[in-house]
Amino acid sequence: MSIDTHLLKTLERRNRELEVLIEIGKALTSTVDLENVLSLIMDQLSRLLKSQSWSLLLRDEGSGELTFEIAVSPASEQLKGLKVAAGQGVAGWVAEHGEALLIADVTEDDRFSDHFDKVSSFITQSVLCVPVRSRDKVLGVIELVNGPNEKIFKEADLQILSTISDYAAIAIENARNFMRISELVITDDLTGLYNGRYLHTLIEEEIERVRRFGGKLSLIFIDLDFFKKINDTCGHLVGSRTLSEVGALIKNNVRKICKSARYGGDEFVVVLPNTGKSGAMTLATKLCELFRAYDFRDDNGVPFKLTASFGIATFPDDADSKDGLIRLADQAMYRVKETSRDAVLSA
Repeated sequence: MSIDTHLLKTLERRNRELEVLIEIGKALTSTVDLENVLSLIMDQLSRLLKSQSWSLLLRDEGSGELTFEIAVSPASEQLKGLKVAAGQGVAGWVAEHGEALLIADVTEDDRFSDHFDKVSSFITQSVLCVPVRSRDKVLGVIELVNGPNEKIFKEADLQILSTISDYAAIAIENARNFMRISELVITDDLTGLYNGRYLHTLIEEEIERVRRFGGKLSLIFIDLDFFKKINDTCGHLVGSRTLSEVGALIKNNVRKICKSARYGGDEFVVVLPNTGKSGAMTLATKLCELFRAYDFRDDNGVPFKLTASFGIATFPDDADSKDGLIRLADQAMYRVKETSRDAVLSA
């Protein structure tokens, strides 16, 4: 190959790289949806680096475990969502050490694990794997398997993949920051439940779903009994901690499809999709018993009891609107407050 031809090919490659990086830059500003932006980045990556298989794995900060977030290969269906234990295989080593690896022959490297080859009936020969890093934190890894032709990756491939991994890190951080901000807007900071403002949106969405597809929607309205006495006798710090414990008690004892919110003060609401009156009564009775049995304590470790009054209403049986549903559940709860307290009553 002449010098001019080699120079021309080098310039062409550089132009392609620049085009891809420009497109990736556009992708970063086009959406904050993590899966979409990562897919866009990885699509651009495939224009530059040809391989039989490539994947992006995200790292759990607590356990160090990796999860196949995006996998493009003949065995992508088997890989998607699979977990890689901390430190396992090439990807695990790269995530743990924060260093890139370029391995020409995996059979000669002890860090390679053939576990996923067995799962996917795939044969790995060479691997290029780089960390996706944000400052001093590894968010995940990008892994390419079996390059084109001779199936061996080059140093130039490592350089461009490292650059693209920096863009992926920006995308992940942007998406996660957006999610954190969004959660702050709709979440009660004391209990970790949804706030009262967002509760109205949740109920409206669930009512619309019932109107379109049928079924039932129930609300459980909860008001703590004599909560003011706790603030007066134990102090507001104990009162705040108690509200936080109540939020955890509710959250940990309802189904995942149910939505719980702090309505305001010492009032809480549980939204139960696809649940009629009987199911709502069963859950409310369970929560009532849990409140009664829970071991609340003051700053000195002295236990105190706290009960609650529960009101239930169901759409469309009891009401035909969001406001009507909330009003009837609230009224049922107040009938309990005015009589026995520590009980459940339906609209």
